Amino acid sequence: MTFAAVIVSLALDQPNAARLQVAGDLAERFGAEVIGAAAGQFSPPLYFTTGEQAQDLIWQGEAAVQRRLGELEADFRDAVTARAPAVSWRSSLDFPTRYVLAQARAADILVCGVQNQAISDAFAAASPKDLVMQAGRPLLVVPDDLTWLDLRSVLVAWKDTPESRRAVVDALPLLAKAKDVVVVEILEDAIEREACESRLGDVVAWLARHGVVASARVVEPAEKRDVAAELESVADDITAGLIVAGAYGHSRFRELVLGGVTEHLVTRARRCVLLSH
Repeated sequence: MTFAAVIVSLALDQPNAARLQVAGDLAERFGAEVIGAAAGQFSPPLYFTTGEQAQDLIWQGEAAVQRRLGELEADFRDAVTARAPAVSWRSSLDFPTRYVLAQARAADILVCGVQNQAISDAFAAASPKDLVMQAGRPLLVVPDDLTWLDLRSVLVAWKDTPESRRAVVDALPLLAKAKDVVVVEILEDAIEREACESRLGDVVAWLARHGVVASARVVEPAEKRDVAAELESVADDITAGLIVAGAYGHSRFRELVLGGVTEHLVTRARRCVLLSH
């Protein structure tokens, strides 16, 4: 398995350098084409005028979005052209999430940034929460301060769900290039340790059949520490540059209300995260 085409989703109102760097890394590692995608909509003011003034305001707003899309295309081509065998650009006056989801059919993997907790503008940036749920492709979420795609150590966050199984399959091209792969399950009940070890043994053996050498680790969460924090702690311990995980293993509504691993990974990730649903 490989990645033949990569889509990188650019935001109008957030830094894009890190995700462009990682898209270029993927292009070089896999000889992949890179497709840049961006969209934006004019966001009308709360108190809106009418008549000719309103139309002028709309035209001015749309022209500003078009100028910004032109700037993003220039940034994209400057960052990626020399690193990929082929590049192309797609943009539109549209809602970013809807537009990027439509383009997902053209690629094997999507690259985007983390979702800004303070500012989440549906008119200016595609939401990773929506992309991972609807794209039908793995999503690689890149923190804004990242400088490269570090595959020296990869943590596979395992939970025996369809989402986790799909994520490991989707991540195989990356796992095959990793130096160290650790499959981790956070133990929810001490009496489940033996069953947990058996599950991880199956995953490690399956990876070995695909040429990926991996080890397994069962983790008992520390008192008063949630699963997301425990996962980050293990990732720190093995100096993981990438976490692979299934997205929304239970109700997305529950995660959005109560918080959860997926919510943490798309808003506060400190390393690249590959998510699949």
